[in-house]
Amino acid sequence: MPTIILFDNHVREELLPLTYTRPVGELRVGLLTIREKWEKWLDAPAHYITQDYLAGKYGLDYSDDNYVINASALPSEQLCELIRQMGNNEAYLKDDELIVAKVGVKQLEKLIKDEEIEELTGLDIQDTTYDKINHLWDLIELNDKAIRDDFALLTKGRSSAKISASNHVINPEQIFVEEGASIEGSFLNAKEGPIYIGKHAEIMEGSTLRGSIAIGEHAKVRMGARIYGGTTVGPYSKIGGEVINSILYAYSNKSHDGFLGQSYLGEWCNIGADTNTSNLKNDYSEVKLWNYPAGRFVKTATQFLGLIMGDHAKTGINAMLNTGTVIGVSANVFGSGYPRPFIPSFSWGGAHGYQTFKIEKAFAMSERMMERRQVQFTPEERLILLRIYEDTAKFRRWEK
Repeated sequence: MPTIILFDNHVREELLPLTYTRPVGELRVGLLTIREKWEKWLDAPAHYITQDYLAGKYGLDYSDDNYVINASALPSEQLCELIRQMGNNEAYLKDDELIVAKVGVKQLEKLIKDEEIEELTGLDIQDTTYDKINHLWDLIELNDKAIRDDFALLTKGRSSAKISASNHVINPEQIFVEEGASIEGSFLNAKEGPIYIGKHAEIMEGSTLRGSIAIGEHAKVRMGARIYGGTTVGPYSKIGGEVINSILYAYSNKSHDGFLGQSYLGEWCNIGADTNTSNLKNDYSEVKLWNYPAGRFVKTATQFLGLIMGDHAKTGINAMLNTGTVIGVSANVFGSGYPRPFIPSFSWGGAHGYQTFKIEKAFAMSERMMERRQVQFTPEERLILLRIYEDTAKFRRWEK
């Protein structure tokens, strides 16, 4: 089987701040990251063509035959069947955008060097069914379907671990519990969608889960949590309070009471106690969201959109966040009042003003948080954050 090479294109800019710290293929939607989906569908390892400053952490390896795949495209049965039938130097296009090409070593090296491939036979796949991420809100709107697709992929031909009799269960056929997970005294309703509980996850007493829901390995659902459909709690994350149609990437915490709706939290984020997000405007109008390439707020064609939070960002207790708020990497938001719906990376403050969260202090905070989970804050991580700190200075207008 050829090696999978996931490449970033212009869509990567649309997905900032989440893609400041990772390639597009590392984004989580559903149970799995995009990379993990492709690896399971095509039964092959995946690597990246991505930003130079990310290459130290997300490397590139290739073989004599390679599938070069647009990382913003999600695999489907129809698309993967077409890919398996590809010949060398063939490419699939949709609306003039490259979706996948099958190339050898020389062609791949030319792509890496010149950012283009010559002598390919292009085939239009306009009628092929698959999902694609083009905007930040697509991650949230597609998450319910992605959970269902990943659930079917991961549980096919397998049997769930037994669920303790202390739980109240509806539609147990659509509930899958991995070995080592702990669930006691909770309410699991899979009538409207599946519920997946990963290895060594813990669902504490009094929790109410209403599918579709994905709980990653070693994640914790706090006592009395109320989790609605379309929600993913990534590996090693902690969730509490009321949550609907949201994604926690991994190692992020929203442990306490407060509402989180139609939101996406990156990695190593922390939501303070009683932080609340607005996911619907009072006048029910279309939500606008900060767009990095445009440098302004853009229409999203959706009424429901809460918070987009970059890696290592935090909120203090009782924070109140407007509909469609974007918080950048390593930002710390606290204090009374509603802050602006765009908060640049490495901001420190809130509605009453900001100062810059200096890089040395940001390093120290990230290192302390990661050490608590026995994860090393590596030199590669430091270089990535340093590059983001420099690249995002233009958004911290108070520095000028």
